[in-house]
Amino acid sequence: MNHYRLAFPLLVCGFLLSPAISHAEPGGCIKGGMAGGVAGHFVGSGHAKSGAAAGCAAGMVRRHNARKAAAAQKNQEETQPQPATPDAGAAPESR
Repeated sequence: MNHYRLAFPLLVCGFLLSPAISHAEPGGCIKGGMAGGVAGHFVGSGHAKSGAAAGCAAGMVRRHNARKAAAAQKNQEETQPQPATPDAGAAPESR
């Protein structure tokens, strides 16, 4: 009986903490596999498993390319020189 009393609070805490732990990324094996499995199911009998495998592979490639592009963009931002900003305490020049 005590297990049922403990299960609900643990389940609620798990749902409340899951957004803080995870972050969204494009693609992925799970998303691609589900989409490929559904597509394979509608193509014909017995194609759901091969569709899921192909979708998983496509999702992994998509995530790899997204991570590569993000790293390249971060590297580009780090190498660009920052524009010089005027001092906030300096008096404006008068003519």
